[in-house]
Amino acid sequence: MTSTQRGLIQLDHNSTAHHRISVPIGEVPMEFEVGRVAKQASGSAWVRWGDSVVLVTVCAGDQEREGIDFLPLTCEYIEKSYAAGRIPGGFFKREAKPKDTDILNARIIDRSIRPLFPEGFTREIQVIATVVSHDQQHSTDIMALCGASMALHVSSIPFAQQSGPIAGVRVGRVDGRLCINPTTDQRAKSDIDIVAAVSRGGLVMVEGGANQVPEKELVDALFFALQQGCQVVDACEEMRKHMGREKIVFTPAALDESLLAQTKTAATTLGLATALSTQAKLERYQALDEVKAKTVEHVCAQGGEDEQADPARGAEVAKCFAAVKKHAMRSAVLDTKARLDGRRYDEIRPICCEVGVLPKAHGSALFTRGETQALVSVTLGTRDDEQKIDGLGGEWWKRVLLHYNFPPFSVGEVKPLRGTSRREIGHGSLAERAVTPMIPADPQVFPYTTRIVSEILESNGSSSMATVCGATLAMWDAGVKLEKPVAGIAMGLIQEGERHAVLSDILGDEDHLGDMDFKVCGTSAGVTAIQMDIKIDSLSQELLTQALEQARQGRLFILEQMQKAIAGPRDQVSQHAPCILTLSINPEKIRTVIGPGGRVIRDITARTGAKVDIGDGGEVQISGPDVTSARQAKTIVQDLTREAEVGCVYHGFVKRILDFGAVVELFPGTEGLCHISELAPQRVASVRDVLQEGDEVNVMVLSVDSDGSRTKISLSRKRAEGKKAVNFFTDGATSNDQARNAEE
Repeated sequence: MTSTQRGLIQLDHNSTAHHRISVPIGEVPMEFEVGRVAKQASGSAWVRWGDSVVLVTVCAGDQEREGIDFLPLTCEYIEKSYAAGRIPGGFFKREAKPKDTDILNARIIDRSIRPLFPEGFTREIQVIATVVSHDQQHSTDIMALCGASMALHVSSIPFAQQSGPIAGVRVGRVDGRLCINPTTDQRAKSDIDIVAAVSRGGLVMVEGGANQVPEKELVDALFFALQQGCQVVDACEEMRKHMGREKIVFTPAALDESLLAQTKTAATTLGLATALSTQAKLERYQALDEVKAKTVEHVCAQGGEDEQADPARGAEVAKCFAAVKKHAMRSAVLDTKARLDGRRYDEIRPICCEVGVLPKAHGSALFTRGETQALVSVTLGTRDDEQKIDGLGGEWWKRVLLHYNFPPFSVGEVKPLRGTSRREIGHGSLAERAVTPMIPADPQVFPYTTRIVSEILESNGSSSMATVCGATLAMWDAGVKLEKPVAGIAMGLIQEGERHAVLSDILGDEDHLGDMDFKVCGTSAGVTAIQMDIKIDSLSQELLTQALEQARQGRLFILEQMQKAIAGPRDQVSQHAPCILTLSINPEKIRTVIGPGGRVIRDITARTGAKVDIGDGGEVQISGPDVTSARQAKTIVQDLTREAEVGCVYHGFVKRILDFGAVVELFPGTEGLCHISELAPQRVASVRDVLQEGDEVNVMVLSVDSDGSRTKISLSRKRAEGKKAVNFFTDGATSNDQARNAEE
């Protein structure tokens, strides 16, 4: 089947200057154009989807960087305000530092493409995705990922030469039906929201969340994304045929086989296996460093060289030692089925859970799993504490904030504290995505803004998953009524040919020397968040299914251990948290509560110490330092906005006597008319025969008529006889429900 038969529509076939391809993926085709803009970059792609447009450029340095053993790749994702017809806020009125969402999108590009460069390639590479138009419906993060793959593929940079290019695909599920690249409106209704980077061979990277989706359904969604994403992969290949530049010839420096053999023999003799089997992380690192130093010294001496006199020789032996160490660890796992710390493949490290460890915090927990430890705190705030997010899609407010901090002492290092790193933002976002679906979203049910902070105190393995577990414990300690508790686990993989081992709760070394870092979060019912990075070309459906099932079993075990420390949420929110009360009022009464120039609402705060927030629809949130102040403010608001109800009996005061009846005040600010015919069972000749100003009287509301400018309330004294009345002046009643109960 040709690419054209697969649905690709090529435009401008005869043009050598530029080429355009349209891919019918999703409801609206995604168009790629190369060669029209940014022609001095090593590669560029102009991506359009609906009225959203993203320009992706890639550039590479001219020289290899000496003295480094990593790929110096930088990925940036930039949203221009003009893309949505907006002017940036702030004094300077121009785009400033990247937002968290920009950093998260840049990390998705980085994690997807980084494993696809040849090992040992050390030229600087910069990928910049610039959003220049946004139509509020078509997600630019997917466009940026697809554009990065295409720009790299047509460039001279050696990229994905073994596995082929990749495609970015978002998969959702609306009303039980899987859909590819859902629009913004569709995503709001979807119970799956996952971004996958796919090659023709399989999954390369996964990032996203779900609403307690079972593992089998998640696998179906991911491989549906793989199937659909291959259309973009085909488009990348087709574009390269027309616009591709000659690739840089790069041959990774091969290790000297003779030196590698010497190093292996020496390391084995000098105790490499013993060092690898040392269970404590820092002790293992120290033991490996000692074996490495002895090995380098021994091999250099065998060749008649001095390591100090010939540093290059020592560096080569060190590289050989790293390869020997990696092979030894992986072989030991596959051959003996025992891991570095002696655990079985599916065994979880010892878990210790403590709650209430911070006396003044609203909720806190200390979660320890092996040599990974997270101190997690929860702070409950008011509507004022919500975070305003200003993006191309408009302004919105976040009620759940999770901040993750990874100080250098957690791994025994000394580093300057510069600010929040991209890694910290990424790990915090994953944990936030995992727990947010379980926090009540209705402000009437749970009116608090929730801030969760995870301080990583020790790390050897997945600290982000420890954060998820600690967040659940801390929220329970704070009295947050989660729908279900959430836990997380990191899975690993070692694959050599046909042999493989899926590892649960991986150590840092198993992540570094293994082939996969697969984080799965969820409840007993299903998955809420997922993140996967792999170092092999792709992951098969069989291995993915096995990893998810093993993760599910591990997650259930962890949840069981967590519930030994605290079985569920506290009965009440923390005594240190603000007291928040909510009620709804008639929107027409909003101006009454606010008062001229805000005088009334300021007076309420001054008298009670509580703050009153009113929404346009009449939703009122009252937050006070304690229950007494909040209830006092709520009573005042109810008094100001109370409305008479037909059929209810009130105990009021006679305000004025008229020829045809009496004006009665039912409660502060509300009066009604009791006609002379309704004053008594018998005929009344004069109102003053039965009532005088200031008299207390029980009356029933017969009708309430409003013409928009004023309200007329008709009352009856004779129909209230013998019935219990509510007195809003002395009884301390706080709602019309009490008046209704009095009638009943």
